[in-house]
Formats: sequence, C-alpha cells, structure tokens
Amino acid sequence: MDNRPIGVFDSGLGGLTAVKELMHQLPQESIIYFGDTGRVPYGTRSNETITKYVFQDIRFLLNFDLKLIIIACGTASSVALEKVQKFFDIPIIGVVEPAVEAAVKKSKRKKVGIIGTQGTIQSRSYENKIREKDPEIITYSQACPLFVPLVENGYIDHEVSRIIAKEYLELFRQQGVDTVIMGCTHYPLLRKIIAEVMGPQVELIDPGAETARYVRDFLARRNQLTDDNRIPQYKYFVSDSTESFSRLGSLFLEKEITNSVEKIDIEKY
Repeated sequence: MDNRPIGVFDSGLGGLTAVKELMHQLPQESIIYFGDTGRVPYGTRSNETITKYVFQDIRFLLNFDLKLIIIACGTASSVALEKVQKFFDIPIIGVVEPAVEAAVKKSKRKKVGIIGTQGTIQSRSYENKIREKDPEIITYSQACPLFVPLVENGYIDHEVSRIIAKEYLELFRQQGVDTVIMGCTHYPLLRKIIAEVMGPQVELIDPGAETARYVRDFLARRNQLTDDNRIPQYKYFVSDSTESFSRLGSLFLEKEITNSVEKIDIEKY
C-alpha cells in the first residue's frame, strides 16, 4: 500500500482526459496535475525543446512526494520518455506503450492507423513499438494539427470538425484500417466524430484510458495502490492562465474543477 499521489503532466489540457480515466479506474488515488499551458503546443517544437520542457515538468512535479509520474502527452512520450526514464529514479510511464498494446490486441486485419501531432507522427514512436510487438501489422500515420485547437475552442461536435476529420482520415478509410490510435490526449474528445467518419467496425484506441489501465495493473503488481478508505485529493498547476484552465479543464474532465488552480513559473526548473 502506498498513499502517495500520482503525478501527471501534459503540454496543456489534453492530459486531463487521462486524469479523467484515472479518476474512474483508480478513484482512491490522489493526483497532482501540471499543464504547461504557457508553452503549448509541444507538437510543433523541436525534439531538443520538447526534451527540455519535459525535464522541467518532471523537476517541478518532484517537489511533491510522488510514487509515479505519467507523461500524459503523446508528443512528450514519443520524444523524451526513454531519456527521462534513464535520468530520474521515480517510475515514469508514457501513453505510447499502453495504447500500442491495446491496438495490437484489437486489430484483426493487422492494419492500424495512427493520428497525432506533427511531433508524434515524425517520431514514429507508435509505428516502431507496433513493429516490435507484431511485425506483420501495417501502419498508416496522419498528423492532425487542427484537432487540438478545435478541441480547445469547444468545437467538439461541430460540422467544421467533421469536415476536417473526413479529410484527415480518408487515407485510413481507403486502406481498410480496422484500428485507430488517437495518439494525442486531446483527440478522445473528438471520439464521436472520428467514430462517425471511420464507421462502427473500426476500433478506436484512447491512450488515456489504456494508460490508466496500465497504471492500475503496474501499481497492483507492486502493492502500491492507495488505501481504499482514503479520500483522494486533486491539485492542479499551470504555467499560464488559471481561469481558462478551470473553464476548459472542466470540459475535459466532464465535471467542474472545484478546487483552486495555481500558476507556477516553470522556467525555474
């Protein structure tokens, strides 16, 4: 048993979809969340800049006594996970491995589509992990740079998002992809539209949900789950506006952020 909180960070708001899943699957666990809203998005940055940001994000979270850190950002997981796992002593889990495991299990025709930010797609992290687990699977990748601003501006179920999704996903439809990894934690908010475009026969993999399952099993194996009788505590930190985070964060969590959000100077770390 380990009652220390779980640390989670993302380039902005998207990681809250992973937090929502953690709250659902591990309702007793306390969570410290950092959203780097002052430097979002990571997906358009160089690998060197992304790695610098990830090191700073982790150093900030290590102000707290944590048992685990989750990189709830597809881009950061793709670019910097192995580097920080070697550098820091605390267990650090990204969103790529859990999503890949789910996709490999669910793909029947061995045709998997991957959507993500430009940084995630260029890193080929999902493709490389899939090839390690099943070299027979054919992968197709598509950067979807407009999805993040659409989500953050509230275009969750809007015709504009539907038109753009059809454009982005046309290759997958033509190739008969049967499984799609939504390789950015913003994208599950567009799940309804993506499902409409791809059709009911296509499996959609939510990295946040798969990572929550992965973390649950990881902590259980290590006997580090929190006491079931404890009331969880949630703390939120950002590097920019606290007001917009509270407003949009409630959309991502699908419930109000009732406790205060604190702004920090991430450049100090």
